[in-house]
Amino acid sequence: MDRIIKIGTRASELAMYQANLVASILLKNNIKSEIVKIDSEGDLDLIQPIYKLGFSGVFTKSLDTALINKKIDIAVHSLKDVPTDLAESIQNLAVLERADSKDILKYKGDKIDFSADLVIGTGSIRRKAQWLNKFPNHTIEGLRGNVNTRLKKIDSNSHWKGAIFAKAGLKRIDLLGENYIDLDWMIPAPAQGAIAVASRIDDDLNEIRNVLNHRPTEICTTIERDFMNAIQAGCSSPVGAITTIDKNEVHFTGLLISLDGKQKAVLNKTIKLDDSKGFGVTCANEIKGSHQQLINDIKLDLNNL
Repeated sequence: MDRIIKIGTRASELAMYQANLVASILLKNNIKSEIVKIDSEGDLDLIQPIYKLGFSGVFTKSLDTALINKKIDIAVHSLKDVPTDLAESIQNLAVLERADSKDILKYKGDKIDFSADLVIGTGSIRRKAQWLNKFPNHTIEGLRGNVNTRLKKIDSNSHWKGAIFAKAGLKRIDLLGENYIDLDWMIPAPAQGAIAVASRIDDDLNEIRNVLNHRPTEICTTIERDFMNAIQAGCSSPVGAITTIDKNEVHFTGLLISLDGKQKAVLNKTIKLDDSKGFGVTCANEIKGSHQQLINDIKLDLNNL
């Protein structure tokens, strides 16, 4: 490829790591690139919770605009931040091989006593709801900002015991440390741990797709995002999903949970890999068929926030 590919990214350390990872893979395949930093609405407003910013794609909208205006050729995102309904002229070109999808608790001190009345930080409705379901005696306080900012806020809030993070993000920028616990019981956000590359539909970048795209990750994250979309829940909703492939079988776990954590529905389902097209929608329809009232309650609660 003769042209130099302009890679759009947010300016945070994690976003830059992801963009540089893409750039390095391209370079290994003799594709030159340059990185263009673009601030997002989600980065500029660190006060309001994500669900109060009034639109989906708070971390992707500015990059989408740059793509449409041809200021960049591709945009690199955490796939969990990408809306399921993309702008008409934009596509998810490729999905890199997924890293660890788990959530973790990053805590202060030498140990943690979960029976105590702890205060935990998170800006995620999904994480808050699952935490309160397991630890109803705990208090959750809002936490916004990029990974580095959120880590600093743990130390500056003396009454907090810790905060919840995506493990992949901390590992990517070498900030995982030792004081953390894997939250194996917490169902992650759809597509958590995966990096997406977006492009204009009318731009022929199949050469880039071929060197970046990891087909098993694409299959799994598509199922999870189809599930979320069919539930009609945005990125900020209390919906979780994780899909894995084992030989010729696809295993799916989906979650719906009320904002206060008191009600939840979990679906576990397995299908043959060859039959997995549309599996996310099938799972969504199944959970909607038996838990429509919970879905209605969640939507009402979200509207009242």
